[in-house]
Amino acid sequence: MISGVILYSIAMILLILSWRKSVSRTKKVVQNAWSMFAKIMPDVMSIMLLVGLSLSVFTPSFLSSVIGEQSGWIGVVTSTIIGSIALIPSFIVFPLGDTLVENGAGLPQVAAFMSSLMAVGIFTLPLERKTFGNSFAYARNAAAIFMCLLFSLLIWVVMV
Repeated sequence: MISGVILYSIAMILLILSWRKSVSRTKKVVQNAWSMFAKIMPDVMSIMLLVGLSLSVFTPSFLSSVIGEQSGWIGVVTSTIIGSIALIPSFIVFPLGDTLVENGAGLPQVAAFMSSLMAVGIFTLPLERKTFGNSFAYARNAAAIFMCLLFSLLIWVVMV
């Protein structure tokens, strides 16, 4: 909270300094920023809607039943798929992972789930494609899936 206040204060001070230096250039930049914000707002709103839906559908008890300790590689792949589809804010991912482990989910499965939640974005893919281009968006998501599976394997070898 405090760091947000500090960052907004710095931004406001810099905006005032820019305004003093050149009113017309500052107006133009603020208008461009507002235009960019307005363009991505429908996508951001749809992502927020999907976050709410995924939080209500993928409950910790459901996920633990699907990715339990005995599920093996099928559980790892399943948790990677679910994590890629679900869209949960990062500040919820770590407590969710702890809850899953407490409810009987395996460490490699939870590692794949948590890393794919944060790294892979199926719901955000349209926005990412629009912003960065198709080839980058698909390559980044494919690399993220590969890294999630590699991370899960590492956890499996080291922790289990």
